[in-house]
Amino acid sequence: MPVTRAQALAFRLSGHNLARRLPPGSLLAAAGACGIQDSPPGSAALSLHARVAGFSPDDLDRALRVDKTLVQTMSLRGAPYMFPVEDAAVFTTGLLPDDEKALRHFIQGVKPALEHIGIGAAEVADLTAAALCEVLDGRELTKDQMGAEVAGKVLERLSPPQRQAWQEESWYAKGQSLGESVVRFAFYAIALRGTFCYAPRHDNEATFIRTDQWLGAPLPGVDSGRAAAELVRRYLHCYGPSTAKDYAGWAGISPAQAARAWGHVKDELAEVKFEGGRAWLLRDDCAGIAGLPEPEGVRLLPPHDPYLQMRDRTTLVPDKALHKHIWRATGNPGVVLAGRQFAGTWRSRKKGKLLTLAVELSGPVSRVTREEIEKEAALLARYKKCDGAVVEWAAWRASISE
Repeated sequence: MPVTRAQALAFRLSGHNLARRLPPGSLLAAAGACGIQDSPPGSAALSLHARVAGFSPDDLDRALRVDKTLVQTMSLRGAPYMFPVEDAAVFTTGLLPDDEKALRHFIQGVKPALEHIGIGAAEVADLTAAALCEVLDGRELTKDQMGAEVAGKVLERLSPPQRQAWQEESWYAKGQSLGESVVRFAFYAIALRGTFCYAPRHDNEATFIRTDQWLGAPLPGVDSGRAAAELVRRYLHCYGPSTAKDYAGWAGISPAQAARAWGHVKDELAEVKFEGGRAWLLRDDCAGIAGLPEPEGVRLLPPHDPYLQMRDRTTLVPDKALHKHIWRATGNPGVVLAGRQFAGTWRSRKKGKLLTLAVELSGPVSRVTREEIEKEAALLARYKKCDGAVVEWAAWRASISE
């Protein structure tokens, strides 16, 4: 079965709830599709605005702080993600590295320190998890505070030679011991155990809290195999057609771990031809991929919106010369979608109570599309605590067709 680029884009937009906004009050459905990344802080609200009609910043605040139906923790690729509490196991347990090699892959960069100290990643993770539960008991701590205290607790459990290396100055960050840097790496894996989560932000500083104490109970548990299988299903429903290799990149897990997770759903998959190669869809999704309606309207996606995390970037943006401007090491712009197509990028700046969006279009757009971009920009003002917004069009990009 062949799948065209147009069909894939329409399918993915539908899976991400970007083809048409969900009805008001659908925050959990939007966040549960494939999680919502919140980096930089505040991005999750913009992603949810693009997916849910009538959404407001207060809706997100209420779900996190009051109803506690949404939780934020380190998840895919170690990034801060929000997802429904009832789905938490999918986005945590479903990613848990299942052996030493997989664990070292998930916390890449720590290997030289582990070898210098003479300790395994699994042992560090277990020691860190135990210390973290003790250190966070009844408290909220910043990552710096948490790292220093946990490193001190772990130190007590090490052998004399390990202690000496543990207390050496870190080559990862000035002012840290090597052990502190190691436990900070380990936090990304420990978060997948559901041990801790982000607390509500205070004064623009992120703090962490024990998940069971914040929610009043541990996160709902699910067998690791079932959770891994469900995460693959959600991935394919949002990013299909795709491959196990691209799934590994999206999840931040090793290719071997991704292959094992892929194997949990192998009987549910259908092979298709896509972009000159082999790819896979959920069999249940095959029937509807050809008849999806044209996505409507304009969306202003934040820099790390889930939709932009697709690994086959040329499907979204065929011009590879643009990729380095969209997917940068740091400081990514937001993306403008018009229907199913990439239409340009945007950046914002705030002066007083006025929000300015600098929009750089990748080609000609209609006047209707330009007006829709301006309407969307006006709606984003409240997310930046502004009273209004204006759009600046990059002259060399903004050709407008009638």
